Amino acid sequence: MDTSKSKTAFDEAKKYIPGGVNSPVRAFKNVGTYPLFIERANGSKIYDIDGNEYIDYVGSWGPMFLGHCKEIVLEAVKEACDKGMSFGAPCLAETELAKRICSLVPCVDVVRMVNSGTEATMSAIRLARGYTGRNIIIKFEGCYHGHSDSLLIKAGSGAATFGSASSAGVPEDFAKYTLVLPYNDIDAIEDAFEKMGNEIAGVIIEPVAGNMGVVPPKDGYLQKIREITKKYGSVFIVDEVMTGFRLSASGAIGRFGLDADIVTFGKIIGGGMPVGAYGGKREIMEFVSPTGPVYQAGTLSGNPLAMAAGNAQIKYLQENPYIYEEIEQKGAYLESEFKKSAEKYGVNVRVNRVGSMMSVFFTDNDVTNFETASKSNTEKFKVYFNEMLKQGIYLAPSQFESLFLSDAHTKADLEKTAAAFDKVMEILR
Repeated sequence: MDTSKSKTAFDEAKKYIPGGVNSPVRAFKNVGTYPLFIERANGSKIYDIDGNEYIDYVGSWGPMFLGHCKEIVLEAVKEACDKGMSFGAPCLAETELAKRICSLVPCVDVVRMVNSGTEATMSAIRLARGYTGRNIIIKFEGCYHGHSDSLLIKAGSGAATFGSASSAGVPEDFAKYTLVLPYNDIDAIEDAFEKMGNEIAGVIIEPVAGNMGVVPPKDGYLQKIREITKKYGSVFIVDEVMTGFRLSASGAIGRFGLDADIVTFGKIIGGGMPVGAYGGKREIMEFVSPTGPVYQAGTLSGNPLAMAAGNAQIKYLQENPYIYEEIEQKGAYLESEFKKSAEKYGVNVRVNRVGSMMSVFFTDNDVTNFETASKSNTEKFKVYFNEMLKQGIYLAPSQFESLFLSDAHTKADLEKTAAAFDKVMEILR
């Protein structure tokens, strides 16, 4: 496979863009190679500038749930574009998308549109602090909620100690208000609330972790967090930037029967356009300006092109609910085939899957949190990634990311992927 044009393009990009990329994981450093520069995409396929075709399991990191260049989404964007690309004023499409979100997610009464998942989670945390009058936020090790200062915090030295900044440029004073706990450990959160419950403004969590690889919640774990936050008057924030409208028509909220105070969204609600949103219970959301004292604004929030794309995609999912059952079957097929191949060749892997999100960990231990995910053999992952790429399978270039299935993936795509995986297991045996 010739990818020389991508190599040349990357060398040129590094002269003008930090690291040659506009988001770090795209640099392919974790897999020991250089990134592919993509020229176009359609359905389940992407095509690089050298003309190579790949079955795409990144899907722009999640938004392309219907596949690339879905006609109804493209038509909606083109129609909106003809009317103007940005107004900086209210438009009907904003209300339409907000109504769709509220009608589908039971605990969401009011929605504020923003431009990214990072904006959504940053704003949700500010709102939780403003609403409660408290400062401390609990997050979980391995969960990623964007790159705002309060959330770029790594775990402290104990189960209930404050974290420290995980990025240069983040003052340590920010870290002292963020408590980082292990994911899937209910004792840790109970202990934290027993010690300082009246100081905790809120808890933010990925209902299914997708940024340490896919790690599902243990049975009853999310419900227990809801119970504890309600007891202490803290805000329960469920970060559905990744899982929203992917795990069900009402996201993880519907799949797990959750009652959140604030839910954050992104990815799928933009249909491939830059978008984010946060919404929740009316009494909390009314603390947001202009109805309340918590300030948040954005020049391009509610952009008509993004609203058009999001409305088209969410409307299509509303009208075609069978997609969720079909995509569940696709995920189950790949999971089963991957496990069979690994067992056949005696390769130690763990396959974690929830719906259309899946990760392969090269380890003989169950992966239930960041600590166990970190024990995976990343050298074997490099081999896996690069060998799959050679066979035309485009995966996330990191052990600690998710594989995303889409409605556009065909039976032939899945069979080719399973066959490629089998060949890789033979190499790794």
